[in-house]
Amino acid sequence: MNSHVGFLTLLLVTSILYSPIHAAEWGKPLGAVYDGPEGKPRPVSPSPVELSADERSTIAVFERATKSVVFIANTAIQQDVWSLNVMEVPQGSGSGFVWSKQGHIVTNFHVIYGAHAIRVTLADRSEQEAKLVGADPDHDLAVLQIQVPDGHVEPLAIGSSHDLRVGQKVLAIGNPFGLDHTLTTGVVSALGRTIKSLSNRTIEGVIQTDAAINPGNSGGPLLDGAGRLIGVNTQIVSPSGAYAGIGFAVPVDMVNRIVPELIKHGKLIRPGLGVSLVPDAMAKRWNIKGVIIGKVTRGGAADRAGLKGARETMIGRIQLGDVIVSVAGKPVATIDDLMDVMEAHKVGDQVSVEIVRGNRREQVSVTLQAVN
Repeated sequence: MNSHVGFLTLLLVTSILYSPIHAAEWGKPLGAVYDGPEGKPRPVSPSPVELSADERSTIAVFERATKSVVFIANTAIQQDVWSLNVMEVPQGSGSGFVWSKQGHIVTNFHVIYGAHAIRVTLADRSEQEAKLVGADPDHDLAVLQIQVPDGHVEPLAIGSSHDLRVGQKVLAIGNPFGLDHTLTTGVVSALGRTIKSLSNRTIEGVIQTDAAINPGNSGGPLLDGAGRLIGVNTQIVSPSGAYAGIGFAVPVDMVNRIVPELIKHGKLIRPGLGVSLVPDAMAKRWNIKGVIIGKVTRGGAADRAGLKGARETMIGRIQLGDVIVSVAGKPVATIDDLMDVMEAHKVGDQVSVEIVRGNRREQVSVTLQAVN
């Protein structure tokens, strides 16, 4: 008798555990029914009459500019250690933007550094192989080119950066990590900032902004409120590597000067003195303030101006060359200082160079020449 009771009890428990319960009944007492307002979708609040003028302007700029912003992926060729198979390996990515209707694309040099192959994804999601036209590591700029039919790409409008003001509204557009276009907005936080490029050269006059710039946005455009290019997003300052409210963009006045040179020559044609220089570390070790001329190029600008490099004396000792202490009225303490002064000039400009020769100071006039 007890075995029959036990079997019936087990059967009853099993039927309760495995009896189907409607999904709506989970989480409430069995048999409870509720038909109050909380069990239905909430009513939709009416939308404002229209967007604000600032919102409409921002939307218009974004919709117009995204047609010119691209995603850039670079790959490197590697050989498998065991199979010896050669394969393409993703190496980096970033953003860029259309510079000309001939398919020139501007981006950061660090986005394409070390690439064996570069692919550009346009706003219509089509992919194009790109070739490197020219690069300027010192300013973290590079120009690519893709083959596209006439009228297939639309260049961004070019603005100016010399007349920017702190507090001015800016928009940063990128195509990070192959996602669709992203927009961040902010203001010009500061002007005239200095940052270091991949080649460890100083980039002067940089724009600082609080518009969110993340690693995938590198090479994308920084725009003013009218949608004109005012800078190329290039760096962030962040202890964690993520957005921290401090981003930097290479100013468009510099970009507009360098990019045509890269398209024409593949590199930046710089003005210079026609000299080789002694490393700063040596000058510091010898406690010399200024830039020491190591060698003067025969027939070059410095040679024609009478500047002298290091030379051997009659008794076999090495005599230091002239020490440059200022150029065009600006003090020069390091090679970086000298290159910064050259940035403000062009080939053919005549500049005053102050030197220390022996125990006396002299000033000479030098007509700047083209240097590599």
